Amino acid sequence: MDPERPETSREPHPAIAPLSFLLGRWEGAGVVGYPTMESANFGQEISFSHNGKPFLIYSSRSWLIEADGTIGRPLAMETGFWRPGPDNSVEVLLAHPTGFTEVYVGQVSGTKIELVTDAVVRTATAKEVTAGKRLYGMIGADLAYAYDMAAVGQPLQPHLSAQLKRAGSA
Repeated sequence: MDPERPETSREPHPAIAPLSFLLGRWEGAGVVGYPTMESANFGQEISFSHNGKPFLIYSSRSWLIEADGTIGRPLAMETGFWRPGPDNSVEVLLAHPTGFTEVYVGQVSGTKIELVTDAVVRTATAKEVTAGKRLYGMIGADLAYAYDMAAVGQPLQPHLSAQLKRAGSA
């Protein structure tokens, strides 16, 4: 065994079973808006993978979709970990390159996941995000989600939503 490259299991840890429907790569489009910005269409790619440990590895990137349908400038990115707990609870840790991190707690019910922020931590130069609420769920074979955000002096309210199609395996 090479100490620089530890062995990883190809089998998911049994603890991630309630989240296993998320595994894979998802692509699609959605709508973003907020009182401090103009509404726009965006494209997104999300990946949920595992390394045999009791958590999912998560990454997301998004980009503007121009009025003519072409790909525009990059938008948000986030990366983190989804940690299942007892009684179908889940903890989600997300880091954003714009200088803030979020800790969500929530519940898994079949193929629906409801999350609310437990903590938001910001650097001195980060956008002022104070709370979030996320809902993920399967609509047929698609993964849909909605994200409500409280930021820049605004109360918690809808910020974006998307519907994604499975584009690859974990």
